[in-house]
This record gives sequence, C-alpha cells and structure tokens, in this order.
Amino acid sequence: MMEKIDSHKVFVEPFHVDFTGRIFMGVLGNHLLNAAGNHSSRRGWGIGALNETRHTWVLSRLSVEMTEMPRQNEHIEIRTWVESVMKLFTNRNFSIHRADGTPLGYARSVWAMIDIETRRPCDLLSLYNGDILNYVVSEEENVCPIEGHGRFRFRDPELVRTIDVRYSDIDINRHVNSIKYMEHILDLFSCEELERGLHRLEIAYKAESRMGDTLSFFVQRGEGGETDVEVKRNGEDTVCQARVIFNE
Repeated sequence: MMEKIDSHKVFVEPFHVDFTGRIFMGVLGNHLLNAAGNHSSRRGWGIGALNETRHTWVLSRLSVEMTEMPRQNEHIEIRTWVESVMKLFTNRNFSIHRADGTPLGYARSVWAMIDIETRRPCDLLSLYNGDILNYVVSEEENVCPIEGHGRFRFRDPELVRTIDVRYSDIDINRHVNSIKYMEHILDLFSCEELERGLHRLEIAYKAESRMGDTLSFFVQRGEGGETDVEVKRNGEDTVCQARVIFNE
C-alpha cells in the first residue's frame, strides 16, 4: 500500500523572495498546489488521469498560517495528506518545515471535483469505486494544528482597486488562476504591513473570472487586526473572499 503522506522538497530561489528576503506567499501557494497535484497523481487522481474522463479538481478554500516565512536560499519540505472525503468535497492538509524538521507553518484546503463540460461538482464517493477513501489520514494520525476556515461577513467594505483580467492571470482552464487572486489581494497592502510578515491568509473561491472581466477589490478592516477582502466580477458577482492577518 502506498504511503498516505507525501513530501515535496523546495529550494527558495533568490527570485522567489520579496523585498524582506522572505518567500512570496504566491510562490509558496504554488508549491502547496504542486505538492497536492503530485500527491494526487501518484495515486491515480491527478489532473492528467481525470481529464481523460472529463473531470478536474478545483480549489474551493485555502487557509495558510505561518510562524515564519521561509527565506532566500533555504531548503524546505512540504508534506501533504488527505484528511477527509465527503460526497462533494475533500479536505487536504499541509505542513511546511525547514530541512532540519523545524515547523514553519501549516495549511488547510478544500477541493471539489467538477465535470469539465457542465462545471458541476461530482460525487467523489462514487468515482473509481470510492478509491480516494484509501488515502485518508485522520486528524488523530497526523495533526494539523491551525484553525479551520472562517466565515466572511461584509457590511460596508471600501472599494480600493479595480483591474482588468489579462493574459498573465489566466491558467490552463482559461480562468483566473487561484494564486493570482492571492497575489492581487496582497498588492493592496502597504510595505509597512508586508514587512511585518504574513501570519495567516484565508481565501474562499466562489466563482470563475475570465479574460476581459473587470475585478473590483473591496476592503474591510476588522478590530482584531484582520483585513477582509471581497473580489467582485464586473461589479456584481463575488468571485472570492479573503482574510489577511499580519504579525504583530
């Protein structure tokens, strides 16, 4: 039986860090998604295999919490595993470590599988005779100590930026890449905030955006130090929501 937990090793290149010398959250996010993709592919649930039956994975929620961001020229390791599987969603966790095993942070994510033609969610428990259940690692077997995904309540957020979706935003599915939303959201903050370092980022994906759409970014500052961001497509539909918390 194949091991249920995979390890993805990363070297933090100089061109992968920001002005503080710490890895860009977008780069770290891409490594998390690569780790997830490699884990799935090794078990027959990767995008390549799924595309043959006209299915694909979509990311629904991602929460990353870091005690320290990896720095330039560091070797790090990302471990990933499936925590649970429900009919329409699966929960996948991550841990981020230095090469010596020191934990730097953790992440939780929620994924859905959709039909490429209809864009509708699929029943994970019926696909491939429920084979995905063979790879579940319970919370008792491997702990992910960060909180789960929170809820967003927007009352009177302020419009702070509007951009048009361009070529560099679009991925192979012809919609805005999930990490691109993250990067655009972090662009809303000042150098002073970013220099403090990112402690936690939560993001929920609600709908797709495509080339030619206009994205509007609304910001709501909270009393607990968090900042919530809502992104709307063409002034109407919410495509994603996020919560950003910097270190004190």
